[in-house]
Amino acid sequence: MDSTKIESLGDALYEALRSGRPTQKISALEPESDIEDAYRIQLRMLERRLAAGDEVVGKKIGLTSRAIQDALGVYQPDFGQVTKRMLFEDGATIDLSTLMQPRLEGELAFRLKEDLIGPGVTVTDVIRATDYVTPCFEIVDTRFDDWKIKIQDTVADNASCGVFVLGDAKADPRDLDLSLAGMVIEKNGEVVATGAGAAVQGSPVMAVAWLANTLGRLGIPLKAGEIILSGAQAPLLDVRDGDHFTCEIAGIGSCEMRFVGRAMV
Repeated sequence: MDSTKIESLGDALYEALRSGRPTQKISALEPESDIEDAYRIQLRMLERRLAAGDEVVGKKIGLTSRAIQDALGVYQPDFGQVTKRMLFEDGATIDLSTLMQPRLEGELAFRLKEDLIGPGVTVTDVIRATDYVTPCFEIVDTRFDDWKIKIQDTVADNASCGVFVLGDAKADPRDLDLSLAGMVIEKNGEVVATGAGAAVQGSPVMAVAWLANTLGRLGIPLKAGEIILSGAQAPLLDVRDGDHFTCEIAGIGSCEMRFVGRAMV
């Protein structure tokens, strides 16, 4: 796909993000597009966000669990960028009117203290480079007209990332087997989802290693200080005005948030 078309599609996604009006799917407009095209569109959308004053604070890994893959009908991992304006602190209230078609997932976030530069990054390298891990909510969103998307759609749309809530609890990954750490999500005081780290490509640590190696082949490092969202450990959840969620991960702690208002779409 030529650069003019890449820019046009990236600009359309940015305008959808800014205005709250959905844009057409990449898979419909450009059915011959591939993942490389989609990542170029993602980068154009990111360029527009950075030009508007935002800044990159980390990365997210998407489509790592079978539950999420089944929900979206997309069967391979992807990645996107997370920015400062997307970040909310533990206990935050999220205004749904700032989002289009939000859904919620619980996961583990890694804060890096050292760079990770692939290829060749191992699980041991990831653990050594991690300052701490913490529970996290990612509120996924789509800038298209519905969630019936293909891999090039979600990749172009920054891996369908909306915003995220980072927990205050911190744990050293050297003290835990993250593949076995169980997660419980409660909605308004009732358990609505459970999962374990093994749902994320066998372990969240393995997912981060995959990301470091994938980006390394593109000449992109994971940098010290960055936040890495490792992928959902349980199915996507619907959200509504007034919903209060908590996410507890065994051996680490909890994160909580609530929603108010009504989504744009």
